[in-house]
Amino acid sequence: MADRKHIPQDTKLRLFAEAAGHCQRPDCLQPLFPAEMGGDKHIAEMAHVIPHGEKGPRHEERPAGEFEADSFENLLLLCPSCHKTIDKNSPSYNRSTLLMWKSNHLASLANKQGVYAYEERSQVRSAITAAMAENKAIHTRLAPCEGTSFEYDPESDSANTWLHRMRNVILPNHFRIQRIITANQHHMDEAEHEAFAQYQEHVRGLVERHVCGVAGRAIRYPVQIDGIFA
Repeated sequence: MADRKHIPQDTKLRLFAEAAGHCQRPDCLQPLFPAEMGGDKHIAEMAHVIPHGEKGPRHEERPAGEFEADSFENLLLLCPSCHKTIDKNSPSYNRSTLLMWKSNHLASLANKQGVYAYEERSQVRSAITAAMAENKAIHTRLAPCEGTSFEYDPESDSANTWLHRMRNVILPNHFRIQRIITANQHHMDEAEHEAFAQYQEHVRGLVERHVCGVAGRAIRYPVQIDGIFA
């Protein structure tokens, strides 16, 4: 994401997590970790709905009274092309339109990726099994363990491979699993809702560490999620 030092790290993290790694313009929705860049670098840019000050795109829609331009509510995550488009053609992209994009983003992404509300729990389980298995296989083979050389040599080949798989495979899988589960919460019991809440917090921690570069606040993967919808 574009580096603006006065935008809190927590805001950047929340933006990326809620964008699920994709541009929030519904006509775009392209991955923000493009495969052609190897999945190692993101192209995400933070776009202001209402700019700082009295100039800039959509400045005339600035709300009356106290207003924080760098708040989560006034930012969305876009690819560079879409960011340029909305700012150069601001009359066509007003505040309500951009906020609607943001509000409907996960539903738009789910629709594009074929995420459905299923009639049976077994169908939900089938929809998430492959992604869960792929993540577990990569974690078993590549994840660093405490005390390994990874902790001391973050530039090593093994560390670089792990980071690449995290950004390019594991996180996209997690985002997809979350969208499927969210669309099918009506099938969940109380224990599964609790496990899902912990799982969401685990994924937020992964984004924080592996995308935003802030370590130390991730919770462990809740093993209960392995049996969800079983």
